[in-house]
Amino acid sequence: MSIHLARALEKLKQGILAVAGEVEARVHDAVRSVRQRDRVLARAVVESDNDIDQQEVDVEEDCLEVLALHQPVADQLRFVVAILKINNDLERIADLAVNIAQRAISLADQPMIEIPFDLEGIFHKANDMLHQSIDSMVKMDSQGARVVRRLDDAVDDMTASAFQAVEDGIRANPNNLSQLIQYLSCARHLERIADLATNIAEDVIYLVDGEIVRHTPTGG
Repeated sequence: MSIHLARALEKLKQGILAVAGEVEARVHDAVRSVRQRDRVLARAVVESDNDIDQQEVDVEEDCLEVLALHQPVADQLRFVVAILKINNDLERIADLAVNIAQRAISLADQPMIEIPFDLEGIFHKANDMLHQSIDSMVKMDSQGARVVRRLDDAVDDMTASAFQAVEDGIRANPNNLSQLIQYLSCARHLERIADLATNIAEDVIYLVDGEIVRHTPTGG
């Protein structure tokens, strides 16, 4: 590998890590804004979306420049392709954080009610998956990435339980319909974040092991 290609690949790695760090922070802030009904924090998450979008574009342009100027092959080509896919998934996670923050803004104007399901638990599971998928990318740890894949079913089960709890809550107190739907929407967005974290983990497995696992059972 030429020194120029090595430097370009290191720049890509640092760029994607910067995006990942920003996105993880946005998810934290979005959920905290729901928990605390913090309209100011929620708006900060929404307003930061343009910055994430620009970072995503910058990383994509760097990837395309590497492909055009250095024509990487084998492991280096796989690295660039994986970064492109992970970069796109991180931008989508940032968009979901914005959606959660928008729910917080709406909830801030409504009477407070008890959340009838474990929203905090769903957040922690999804956040752990996001953090571990990013950590597996940093460490080039395909085994850690495989662990992330196996965690996705637990988030799906928790979200399914949330649907039932919200349905029961609406029957018990129809006046809480709006708030319950908002909280359920947050759960759905967190479930999608977990799905995208799984995608990142699968890309790490591809990057490290050269194995495409997207359509294989999560035990693989």
